[in-house]
Amino acid sequence: MSNEYAIETQNLTKQYGRVEAVSRLNLRVTRHRVTGFLGRNGAGKSSTIKMLLGMIRPSEGSGTVLGRPIDDAKESLEIRRRVAFVGEDKELYGYMSIAELICFTSSFYRDWRPEAARRLQAEYELPAKQKVRNLSKGMRTKLALLLALARRPELLILDEPSGGLDPVSTEELLGTLGAAAAEETTVFFSSHQIAEVERIADRVCIITHGKLAADLSMDEIRQDHRRITLGFAGVPPDYVFHMLGVEQVRFAGRQMVIHASKNADAIVEQARALNAVSIDVAPMTLREVFLETVKDA
Repeated sequence: MSNEYAIETQNLTKQYGRVEAVSRLNLRVTRHRVTGFLGRNGAGKSSTIKMLLGMIRPSEGSGTVLGRPIDDAKESLEIRRRVAFVGEDKELYGYMSIAELICFTSSFYRDWRPEAARRLQAEYELPAKQKVRNLSKGMRTKLALLLALARRPELLILDEPSGGLDPVSTEELLGTLGAAAAEETTVFFSSHQIAEVERIADRVCIITHGKLAADLSMDEIRQDHRRITLGFAGVPPDYVFHMLGVEQVRFAGRQMVIHASKNADAIVEQARALNAVSIDVAPMTLREVFLETVKDA
């Protein structure tokens, strides 16, 4: 395991009876970067996060978080001291007021930053005397983020952090996560909102059926991934591209559509020999790359 990575797993596996939720997952999350964790419902994202945080134990394989093994009870406790987690359900003590919960939480952490807590409370418009049980889902999300970010954790893990937030609050969240990364906090977050991931992530890991299907930098996607569409006068030829960078070829009517991860110019040159009447090359968005990846898997 390398000190370069905040999270690293080797063949990490989790089974629930006969169901394999996570299957021999090899994941690497670079320190001091924002990494998006994408997958369809049931792909294994939440089970992976729970194993990383020691909430459940792996069935097989191993992993480290901040250099510490996740399957050791003592080390797992130290991981949770150094990692902040904001889960999808935002479980908080409902009987406390916002001020009471902030005070209660601060007592557990030597790295608590009162000034950051006050700033975030003002930015998020969290009334001090309001009972937590009476907060909306969006307000609970903001409070959970405050409790996580006021510590300046080494690693911030979030599971669907924008759930329940309105567009303005979502913009504030994205800005907050970007600022956390600028302060050398590693951010690892799962989300179904691909546009949000595309906005702030440096790297994206795509998981499907419990396996890592893709590990890409956003720069790679923007610079190299292309959709090459060939139009034909009749039925497209049944041609197989044996070329570096061809990820997928599919047919739609009189068109052949190629997903290229690199080498687009060379692929286009070879495609010209097929006598296409039109050739269109377009950049691919993260959403398109994600859909192609999970469909292919």
